[in-house]
Amino acid sequence: MRYSNATNYALHTMVHLMLQPGGSSVGVQELAEMQQLSPTYLSKILTKLTKAGLIESTPGAKGGYKISRTKHEISFLDVINAIEGDTSLFDCSIHHEGCLIENVMRQAEKNMKAELKSKLLSDIAKEAESKQIKEKR
Repeated sequence: MRYSNATNYALHTMVHLMLQPGGSSVGVQELAEMQQLSPTYLSKILTKLTKAGLIESTPGAKGGYKISRTKHEISFLDVINAIEGDTSLFDCSIHHEGCLIENVMRQAEKNMKAELKSKLLSDIAKEAESKQIKEKR
């Protein structure tokens, strides 16, 4: 099992946006340069995050992207679902009633989703901020 690169970039983008003072907007160019991506590719990721209601876009020369919800409401699972969708990771190819293998796989996925839902991006943003402060000293 592996998440796409888009999920990786989305998680990093969200943390970066959370670190902005006063919830200020950041342009797509700056976000793309930070991760060494093309702005076109990152724009597709930002569109998914916007559609999921995690960020909002402000058009214009001074526009950009910023977090649209309270920071403490956004979990890893929210971002993953915005990019990957909320489909099951396992689909039993042998269709029979009460598949024991499928039961194990679904329970494991349920546990993983619960863990990702309990992990907030704001906690990572706090750690990143602390690390930046220490590095400046």
